[in-house]
Amino acid sequence: MTRLMYIAVAALTAGACSAPGSTASSPTGPAGPGQTGTSLSPNASPIAAANAPTNFVAHLSGDNEIPPRETLAQGQAIFQLSPDGESLSYRLIAAKIENLVAAHIHLGAADENGPVVAFLFGPESPAGGRHDGVLATGTITTDDLVGPLTGMTLADLIAAMTSGDTYVNAHTNDGVAPTNEGPGDFPGGEIRGQIRLAGGP
Repeated sequence: MTRLMYIAVAALTAGACSAPGSTASSPTGPAGPGQTGTSLSPNASPIAAANAPTNFVAHLSGDNEIPPRETLAQGQAIFQLSPDGESLSYRLIAAKIENLVAAHIHLGAADENGPVVAFLFGPESPAGGRHDGVLATGTITTDDLVGPLTGMTLADLIAAMTSGDTYVNAHTNDGVAPTNEGPGDFPGGEIRGQIRLAGGP
């Protein structure tokens, strides 16, 4: 397991999405409804089951991009739904990525590119240098949805995340033409990962 994976797992198990936000409003980070990635004993009460957190994760790499990108950069995105289902807190972590300008949630299956529906990081100016560690924390609500989810609810985004039809994409740009010349210069996306329920397949 890489150091980045250790950080992501520790953040998830410690409820790290409750850290103060850097690109959005500060997340509340409490456990959300539903039972996802949490093991309850057979004797657990229905109230305990209802209050188990709903967490989502995504592992980002260049291999997941369409087309694939040759890069050493990697990332993790961790999400937790609030108990009332009205907010989604997140933490975005990356290692060995250069010139990051933006990161978003997109709609789309693993084999297709899709539109942006929520911002996680940026936009930032090109040629920003290397980034390692926590890039952003924040909270997404219905008001933050864009693109085809504009005017819809957070529940619609959660439904798409649960069905595997969303991904996180991190975009880079060195500010020098032409684009797509190598790591640190993939405006269409350098590392990407499909969002899935934590503890799922």
